[in-house]
Amino acid sequence: MADPATYRPAPGEIPDSPGVYRFRDHHGRVVYVGKAKSLRSRLSSYFQDIAALHPRTQAMVTTASSVDWVTVGTEVEALQLEYSWIKEYDPRFNVRYRDDKSYPYLAVTLDEEYPRITVMRGAKRKGVRYFGPYAHAWAIRETVDLLLRVFPARTCSAGVFKRAGQIGRPCLLGYIGKCSAPCVGRVDAEEHRRIVEDFCAFLSGQTAAYTRRIEREMKAAAAELDYERAARLRDDLRALERALEKNAVVLGDGTDADVLALAEDELEAAVQVFHVRGGRIRGQRGFVVEKVEDVTTADLVEHLLQQLYGDQAADAVPREILVPVLPHDAESAVSWLSGLRGSNVDLRVPQRGDKKDLLETVARNAGQALALHKTRRAGDLTSRSQALEELQEALGLPEAPLRIECVDVSHLQGSDVVASLVVFEDGLARKSEYRRFAIRGAAGDGISDDTRSIAEVVTRRFRRLLEERQDVGDDGLPGIDPVTGRPRKFAYPPNLFVVDGGQPQVEAAQAALSELGVTDVAVVGLAKRLEEVWVPGDPDPVILPRTSEGLYLLQRVRDEAHRFAIAYQRQKRGKRMIESILDDVPGLGEARKKAVLRQFGSLKRLRAATVEELVTVPGVGPTVARAIVDALAADTPAPAVNVTTGEILD
Repeated sequence: MADPATYRPAPGEIPDSPGVYRFRDHHGRVVYVGKAKSLRSRLSSYFQDIAALHPRTQAMVTTASSVDWVTVGTEVEALQLEYSWIKEYDPRFNVRYRDDKSYPYLAVTLDEEYPRITVMRGAKRKGVRYFGPYAHAWAIRETVDLLLRVFPARTCSAGVFKRAGQIGRPCLLGYIGKCSAPCVGRVDAEEHRRIVEDFCAFLSGQTAAYTRRIEREMKAAAAELDYERAARLRDDLRALERALEKNAVVLGDGTDADVLALAEDELEAAVQVFHVRGGRIRGQRGFVVEKVEDVTTADLVEHLLQQLYGDQAADAVPREILVPVLPHDAESAVSWLSGLRGSNVDLRVPQRGDKKDLLETVARNAGQALALHKTRRAGDLTSRSQALEELQEALGLPEAPLRIECVDVSHLQGSDVVASLVVFEDGLARKSEYRRFAIRGAAGDGISDDTRSIAEVVTRRFRRLLEERQDVGDDGLPGIDPVTGRPRKFAYPPNLFVVDGGQPQVEAAQAALSELGVTDVAVVGLAKRLEEVWVPGDPDPVILPRTSEGLYLLQRVRDEAHRFAIAYQRQKRGKRMIESILDDVPGLGEARKKAVLRQFGSLKRLRAATVEELVTVPGVGPTVARAIVDALAADTPAPAVNVTTGEILD
């Protein structure tokens, strides 16, 4: 642990102007990002008597070993830069909201020639318009099914769309009037896009215009005695009304607003967000956050605004945002949000009326979410801390192993030898830092030698660590890429390095570390048979109790490394099998073979492909496609048959 006095800036060195600052640990890793109207005033507060600081602030300043800053012109620029750095560095001491579950969105792929309506989860893509989030995917599908009567837009996948165009026959939705069938030319791209834009406008809250228009057309058709068309329009009107009934009216003036509320205690906070469009609740979202820094409710609101709207399109920022308290620098937040939207945004605390009542409803939901979260997570938070403490004590480590890395080797009878490296931080998987290794020394020799493979992985991983420590960036800090300014992935050593195996594998890993001169990393092995923990140089294993949280954490790390290695090994083996089969196909050169592999990806999908699907690959004609199908059919093993009954076995 560092003494903040050792890296305190000299008096007068810190400018008295707005800016953003970064605290880094002794590896150069950013552990905290903050902004301030006055850098001198804010940074000086961190270097007062350490006993007077909040416990979480104490942990941050003692973990850090340096601080740097960048001055900006205005508070709005500081807010933008702070958001960018938090997103880039993911500092461990900053508040980072995480969804309390994965919410589905109704997505419209406006970046395609023929936009598609579908359900999406996860990271958002550029060029796609999102509506929601919704509580359940089935709720989206019910709404879409009702609206397709009025807005018959495409909902099929790219493969189905392409196949329908090739055979000249639409899918079932095209026959029953729930798709305009652009795949077979019933409507052109421009007309289909108009249908999709009307669909988006309806979901955005412009509902009254469409219902009035359909009602007028229905009455006009009835006056002209065109009762069949009038009946269809009547059914369309009812479908729109049923879709609207699914969203409760909460604000009678047709308001577009996001309503944010929090429930918190000393350690955690739960946030609920209701998305209101056209006076109706169009979506709801929940977040939970662990308070790893000393923050107020106003700070939490500011961080939430950054995370909610920082990466969103302009139309995702509503005209009005209702919050329980205003952030400390509300004017800068409003300016930033207005810049994102392209027009004025009203950020306020409702004082009376329907909006205040709605905020109280959202706050009750947040309180219930916090209670549910604490019930589910209390044991998990406690057990993670207990597991790290048990490992520190059992293995005699100088500090709790906050970063654990584990390596596992996978092969098939000595061929396709690969290894995986997984990373756990604070007892949780950090998948963005997982790595895969193709073992060079074992390629094609048909010999399985786990100790040699582990030594190779350890050597490659820690050689990169040493190289990146020596590669100093422009700011004089190791482990920072001088081109991008971002931290390098291998620049941080683990507190504990785990190998899947017993004493031979542990000794091989330790020998590789000793050869590189790495002395500050503890190595252990976890043997599968009796779940024994092996330490280098010790003839007897460490036996952890079966009920030990520390043993359970090691098992989770080992099993995750095993899963990741097997997935890579199967992928590599499948690709090699495809390549070997395609090598003998006449007329299929390297460029065409790569195109086939890129489009189908796996042997299973390629075996299921038809000649019609294969000819969609660039450069593959009917003759070559037929040759590929024949080659795959010849390579398919015959099914097993029960000799008594003649029944084909799975």
